[in-house]
Amino acid sequence: MTARKMEESNQEIYQKRLERVENAIQLKESDCVPIAPIYGALPYAMEGAAYKDSMYNYDRASDALIKFYQDFEPDAATHTAFTSGRANELAGSTMIDWPGRPGTRVPDFSTHQVIEQEYMSQEEYPEFIGDFTGFMLRKYIPRAFPALKGLEDIHFVPSIVLSTNPLASLYSPEAQEAFSLLKQIGEEDKKATDASMAVTGKLIEMGYPPFITGAGEAPFDILGDYYRGTLGALSDQLECPDEIEAACDMLADIQIESFSYLKTADLPVKRIFFPLHKGMDGFMNPLQYEKLYWKPLRKVIMALIDMGVTPHIYTEGKYNTRIETLADVPKGKVIYHFETADMAKAKKILGDIACISGNLPIQLLEFGTKQQVIDYCKELIDTCAPGGGYIFDTNGCIDNAKRENLEAMFDTVKTYGKK
Repeated sequence: MTARKMEESNQEIYQKRLERVENAIQLKESDCVPIAPIYGALPYAMEGAAYKDSMYNYDRASDALIKFYQDFEPDAATHTAFTSGRANELAGSTMIDWPGRPGTRVPDFSTHQVIEQEYMSQEEYPEFIGDFTGFMLRKYIPRAFPALKGLEDIHFVPSIVLSTNPLASLYSPEAQEAFSLLKQIGEEDKKATDASMAVTGKLIEMGYPPFITGAGEAPFDILGDYYRGTLGALSDQLECPDEIEAACDMLADIQIESFSYLKTADLPVKRIFFPLHKGMDGFMNPLQYEKLYWKPLRKVIMALIDMGVTPHIYTEGKYNTRIETLADVPKGKVIYHFETADMAKAKKILGDIACISGNLPIQLLEFGTKQQVIDYCKELIDTCAPGGGYIFDTNGCIDNAKRENLEAMFDTVKTYGKK
């Protein structure tokens, strides 16, 4: 096959894959159920590399990704973007540990490990809400990234602005040291970003459209993940619900503004990934979920839909009691992923409203038999595929799997899932 014919063939395949996913989002059927599982460490381990390479050796990581997509041929590129291990070293990141960090105990094949911290006290809600930028600059960044402690004394006095005096805190030795370090961090992060964009471009040329082109979080999760911690967020629901509601609303507005570029961005697809970390059954009662979790999240969802963007809402944990609430969105505009849910119930309630995905246990791919994988795939397809509005996915990000089980999953969806 000539290079020109190969290019045309890849373009045709790209379009078919793109249409399969778009049809599912719009609640239509395609020639085959689209399959787009999200991967973490799996492609690297499966192809002779390690997750560490996605943070330190982008060429090796890129080669592994390309080989993985060639081997399994999913309907979209769904791997996580590269992250710079060196940038995190320079910043002294405290919220994660990662493979390759000097002195780490995290093995090379593992993804990064979250170390939850409480970077904001309950008493600091007024400052957080009233001066978010100042709080980030002077308190959050120095606490989360200790190497940038020199930013904590930056402040401005709104008087006697007749010379350069108001700039004094910006050129203190401590601040200048932090600015110099930020330049180095930015250079390292750019290397990771450029490598991610390069491999994405290569995969597009090979016929693999990206599945998501951005990420966000539920405002409550932002607060609980990065500021108050899970325990703090739990107690705040009871002890200061008004403050947490105001903070979540503010975070929703800030996030919406951060996505405004999507109105005019030239992207192959416009989909934003939202992993939901703390909204599962039992974490909060229905009234708390509606007021503190769903309301600000829906605000972001609706804003994105107005921008022509598809939110990919990736629920984690049990979500059976939340399904009815999720139905409060426009038809054919949202993807809902489920880790643990009654998929027949999800199909019944959401089938005419939103695309659904998820639920195949990742532990089955790692520890189950080939036949168990085949049977589970067929059951999911029988339950979720009729009428369209279904994208095949596992119940979580795949880090480990038996090759024969992964092959069985892809083969079953591509044969049994044919219309």
